[in-house]
Amino acid sequence: MKPALRLEHITKTFPGVRALDDVSFSVLPGEVHALMGENGAGKSTLMKVLGGIYQPDDGRIFVGETPVVMTSPLHAKAKGIVFIHQELSLAEELTVAENVYLGELPRKSFGRVDWTRLYASTDEILKRLKVGFDARTRVGDLSIANQQMVEIARALTHEAKAVIFDEPTASLTDAEKVVLFDVIADLKSHGVGIIYISHRMEEIFRITDRVSVLRDGQHSGTLNTAETNEDEVTQLMIGRKLDLSRLAQHGELGDVALEVRGLSCGQLYTDVSFEVRRGEVVGFYGLVGAGRTEIAETLFGLRAPSAGKILIDGAEVRIHSPADAIAHGISLVPEDRKGQGLVLGMNCRDNMTLPQVDDLKAGPFVAEGAEIAIFDQYRDRLDIRTPGWKQLVGNLSGGNQQKIVIAKWLAMRPNVLIVDEPTRGIDVGSKAEIHNLIRELAGQGYAVIVISSEMPEVLHVSDRIVAMYHGELIRTFTAEEVTEDSLVQAISGIRGDRAA
Repeated sequence: MKPALRLEHITKTFPGVRALDDVSFSVLPGEVHALMGENGAGKSTLMKVLGGIYQPDDGRIFVGETPVVMTSPLHAKAKGIVFIHQELSLAEELTVAENVYLGELPRKSFGRVDWTRLYASTDEILKRLKVGFDARTRVGDLSIANQQMVEIARALTHEAKAVIFDEPTASLTDAEKVVLFDVIADLKSHGVGIIYISHRMEEIFRITDRVSVLRDGQHSGTLNTAETNEDEVTQLMIGRKLDLSRLAQHGELGDVALEVRGLSCGQLYTDVSFEVRRGEVVGFYGLVGAGRTEIAETLFGLRAPSAGKILIDGAEVRIHSPADAIAHGISLVPEDRKGQGLVLGMNCRDNMTLPQVDDLKAGPFVAEGAEIAIFDQYRDRLDIRTPGWKQLVGNLSGGNQQKIVIAKWLAMRPNVLIVDEPTRGIDVGSKAEIHNLIRELAGQGYAVIVISSEMPEVLHVSDRIVAMYHGELIRTFTAEEVTEDSLVQAISGIRGDRAA
């Protein structure tokens, strides 16, 4: 079978960095082909070459048997190459229909928009996606997960030859993932080639036919999914095996650093009580909407509680703003790194030192040497891949952006560190580094809260796990007693026996 799409010997160099080095890749009609690699391995650059955002220094692109020079994303789309991006690119003030057909609105005579056809066509696509909103809904009124479904709907407007999905499930619930996989299966049955970019191994082995791996800008191998396993793929990505057993606790637990008593926030969550000791990692696990993130936002002063108490080192505190939280030694690595964690137009150094600018002043000016020292320390500690501190954060890969956010708060040396979805959109190698860092911080006496939608992650790093369901704390497990079955039951509302 001839490929629907292939890239041959693609090379791309930026100042000081060879992002792609003689990379070849192809996808067959009706195939789901995974593209994997660590953050910074070259996946995004390769797709930007395919989409016409970058021009390669060398190499060629073929659609079918026809060589093409992609000049822009619109040109790529016209050639049958459709992109579903991880980062949303929607116009929130427009309707779902206007976003789905943006730039290609159906027209009547004299250039007038054919609204009837627009809404009918969009509703037909939304019906395939089994969503609970219609074509006339304003996109800004949708949840992040539903906005992701609008992005996916864009792929269904064309007779595509190849569709590229970039981390499509990062914001989706389990039910929405099932719908997405059904859509991919439907596209596959119609002979569409699928390029699937994801760090989630369980998805790769569930839906893909082949796996290609990039490492340091080079093609390190292509495997048939049915004939390989996670260890082999991981070794191709990072050159070593990963230990996925539970990380060991280092040292004895200290005093209670954070205590929450009967905390409530309207209808978001009610009567939540827990404590976190120094040297301890407490994981929060639950379905979307369970109230985990909202608790973190309350502790960080982004939401006002309607009842309850917050105690730091045994003393009750009032937290009305993030400034109050920081003053009490609480830091939050947010779930939305681009919207809440970074200033994308600023460089790496300034993002990393932003919360402590006042502490780094030498007279009326910020001490540049002190800022650079902080950047150098955490770049090495977290293995942040960037040519230097002057690089704009918006130009980094998603995983390296996340590391910048984590470094920013670690540099503040907090008493309590709250990390919401610490490894979302991050490759397996970087995940291991961040997991080890979380345990290392606990070993140094920090009290750490980890909020995650990935069960293996909370089981891997946590000393205790808090299970949430519809705004209620259902049960707290110790690492020794928790099982996957008991955790699933708890987040489904089955209380069982409460653990201390």
